Amino acid sequence: MDLVGACRAFVSVGEYGGFTAGAAAAGMAQSVASRRVAALEERLGEQLFERTTRRAVLTPFGRDLLPAARRLVRAADELLHEAEDARHRPWRLAMPDVCSTAALARLIAEARDHGITLDLRLAPPTRRAELVLAQQVRAALLAVPADEAGWSLPLGLAGARDPGVRRVYLETLRLGRASPGPARRVWIQPEDDVPHLRDPLTRLCEAVGLRPVQLAAAELTTAAAEVYRSGDLLLCSPAQAGELALHWRPIGEIALRRGFALAASADGNPQHLAARLGDAVARCLGADARPAAGEGAPA
Repeated sequence: MDLVGACRAFVSVGEYGGFTAGAAAAGMAQSVASRRVAALEERLGEQLFERTTRRAVLTPFGRDLLPAARRLVRAADELLHEAEDARHRPWRLAMPDVCSTAALARLIAEARDHGITLDLRLAPPTRRAELVLAQQVRAALLAVPADEAGWSLPLGLAGARDPGVRRVYLETLRLGRASPGPARRVWIQPEDDVPHLRDPLTRLCEAVGLRPVQLAAAELTTAAAEVYRSGDLLLCSPAQAGELALHWRPIGEIALRRGFALAASADGNPQHLAARLGDAVARCLGADARPAAGEGAPA
């Protein structure tokens, strides 16, 4: 038996004093209201109304139960209202600030098609982790090693000029005694200035004999400006290189990948978001993977 529907019919008929008027007020057919009240009476074991040809008069039992039935109907209506609000509440999601405006706009549009309203917060890796821990966002894409990631994408080196080779080896940046000009640098942007990417790259630079100043970190705009005006190189994804009109190549000595995992705050449901938007997030990131069921959402 639909207890809420039966109580709704009972309350409306009791307030309007008849099945015709009560059913109309409750937005149901008279026959439906009659069946629901009869089912409720059978379940409770007592009559709720004394029925006449024109009226339905509450019995003493019915008068005693009417206030409780009203509370149940109100509670059910409040639950439905809260559920509707929850469905339309924006998902505040912390995203990498390296995503292009066009990619973010497409992500928001695809989310709308899935009934999800996104409220994006763009931030570098450390700030995204802080936002989700402080519950200032419902979820965040955290920077993680590729083997822990739900989404990952390759990183390489991009320059203003075509290098004319299929891979760029860091050892070719080593400045010899007879080499003219300043040493060429490799620029790391904040998104990749995390231990699982910065540390192996630093060790490689040391191993091939680069000077410490040849590995530098800066905001993307500053780093790209240095690359445009010199022979410096930017550590970035193929998609970023394309947006900046730079020539991208993989690194010859090491394979680096930028990884992301979806983490949720206490009121978030990352599985729900990943299931509906996993492919859209991958496209936004320029990534080649999406979380499988149960992955990419560390506690």
